[in-house]
Amino acid sequence: MKRITSRIESGKPVRAVVVGGGISGLSAAWYLRRAANDARIPVETSLLEASNRVGGVLRSERRDGFLLEHGPDCFISSKPEGIELACELGLESELIGTNPKCRRSFIVSNGRLVPVPQGFYLLSPVSLSALIKAPMFTPWGKLRMAMELFMPPRTDVGDESLASFVRRRFGEEALERFAQPMVGGIYTADPERLSLAATFPAFLDMEREHGSVIRGLGRKARNGAESSASGPRYGLFVSLSGGMERLPQALAERLGPGVVRAGTRVQSLSRDGLTRCWNLTLASGERVRADVVILALPAWASAKLMEGVDAELARRLATIPYASSVTVNLAFEREAFAAGLPDGMGLVVPEREKRDLLACSFSTNKFDGRSPDGKILLRAFMGGALRPDVAELDDGDVERRALSDVRDLLNFQGEPVFARVAKHRATMAQYEVGHLEKVARIQAGAAAHEGLALIGNGFKGIGIPDCIREARAAAMEMIGAVKSNTMIGVNL
Repeated sequence: MKRITSRIESGKPVRAVVVGGGISGLSAAWYLRRAANDARIPVETSLLEASNRVGGVLRSERRDGFLLEHGPDCFISSKPEGIELACELGLESELIGTNPKCRRSFIVSNGRLVPVPQGFYLLSPVSLSALIKAPMFTPWGKLRMAMELFMPPRTDVGDESLASFVRRRFGEEALERFAQPMVGGIYTADPERLSLAATFPAFLDMEREHGSVIRGLGRKARNGAESSASGPRYGLFVSLSGGMERLPQALAERLGPGVVRAGTRVQSLSRDGLTRCWNLTLASGERVRADVVILALPAWASAKLMEGVDAELARRLATIPYASSVTVNLAFEREAFAAGLPDGMGLVVPEREKRDLLACSFSTNKFDGRSPDGKILLRAFMGGALRPDVAELDDGDVERRALSDVRDLLNFQGEPVFARVAKHRATMAQYEVGHLEKVARIQAGAAAHEGLALIGNGFKGIGIPDCIREARAAAMEMIGAVKSNTMIGVNL
């Protein structure tokens, strides 16, 4: 960073450009400013976003008294970065938890809703008593799952798919009827390709440390960690009373005027061989020079920009696959549900049910303020790695398919008050077997380029807190490197 050091010593600020206005990019710009202020280093930050709005997949909409979420509707509080950022932005009074009266979910089994049994946590039962009570498994399936207690740990240290792990330890029935739909609702992934080490390393650790996942979970339960688990731990899910888009909106507002440039597409990226500055050419033809560049984009988009800088790094970035997803918000009169809405957060659908629907959130139940009195709001989730065709359908076909599945499962009458379809193409990173090794090589390649960082949901976590954590780490690393070299220059 000696070039940047000389720039600071000449009284000029470090020029930092963040490309991408999703939660990763906005967080990076925020933490660049904070780290620079703490280090007393002058930094001039710009954020360039190709679309006409910031927030990426975080998009909320108010309509007729409903609050619709077109992307993620919450984040998990056990990873503190989301809560911390919300509090830094003054949003702590807007943080809300899930409805404590409805903290359970359902799995579709042979066309009907079955509650996720108490004492199950994502892939596994916590105890044999929980397994015995589980209604979605056959006696043989339960026996095979109980045998997990006696299965020897795997000795191979290589990565393994989630499907292989569940099948090996619990059997095919556990995979098809429970693990696949629970994981599908989180990663929209094909479990046959999903990396266990990159997504659920805790289960791998339990196998290694305790010789059994059930035994490992049981010991945690005795310490109070998972004793009341029922699928996801809904008590840890947090949202914002004004919708999830409040988070990126607040970031953009706090960054101040002139920092965020929406509707500004970066066409190409290059490095000046003489000055070692980064040159960003915009679609408008404008050129922007930078000392520090943070690409906060899907890996495939970063790959396109890196082609002219480092072909091998671009190739590696392009190997991270992405899936598309679709959400359909469905608003109803409460009278349409003669039997009422089930008292849960929502449902997930196993692939073996052969439906278009992956999951459905009961938004009215899940968080307060999502629908007006006398109304019901549902949110259907479709597409993903196993159903890529859905995202290519027109909105009318998507709506009809969503309504058909939801009507069949929840048995309501009439038509919705309105429906809103949102498509997110190639936004869900797929952490396939070998993902961690792939990311390590990508990071090593990026480290060879002074003043460059790559962040986004394609690397070390798809959740909102994960993206915030990686953005903060990248920003602090960039400013830390500048500060270190500046101090060296001063001492000399």
